[in-house]
Amino acid sequence: MQYSEKVMDHFMNPRNVGEIAEANGIGEVGNAVCGDIMKIYLKVEDNRIIDVKFNTFGCGSAIASSSMATEMIKGKTLEEAWELTNKAVAEALDGLPPVKMHCSVLAEEAVHKAINDYRVSIGLEPWSYRNHDDIHAQVHGEQ
Repeated sequence: MQYSEKVMDHFMNPRNVGEIAEANGIGEVGNAVCGDIMKIYLKVEDNRIIDVKFNTFGCGSAIASSSMATEMIKGKTLEEAWELTNKAVAEALDGLPPVKMHCSVLAEEAVHKAINDYRVSIGLEPWSYRNHDDIHAQVHGEQ
């Protein structure tokens, strides 16, 4: 499997690793089949993500996807961060092998869950998003 230099860089030197003790939005996603688990922590003030960290247990693509996703949403408004897609994460990493695209999907979902966790905590309705559970079955040959 061939990985881009950006994937390798974000895997070997991940950005924004860790937890935020005073996080006001947390999103956790995982997939038992591939074993990847991502947790994204947001610190939101005045509708803007002022800090973001992650903890990921998984392969190099999962770590690189988490790292890139956090870089892409830091400093953004919640509305801007909500627009993050797995395709944008993969493109920012100069591509992921097809069998690893689900890692970028997990990053997108973790961001969405963290934003919704924040919205619910301040009394707002969660935004709806498409669940991607089916991609794991496709990628791992279970369909």
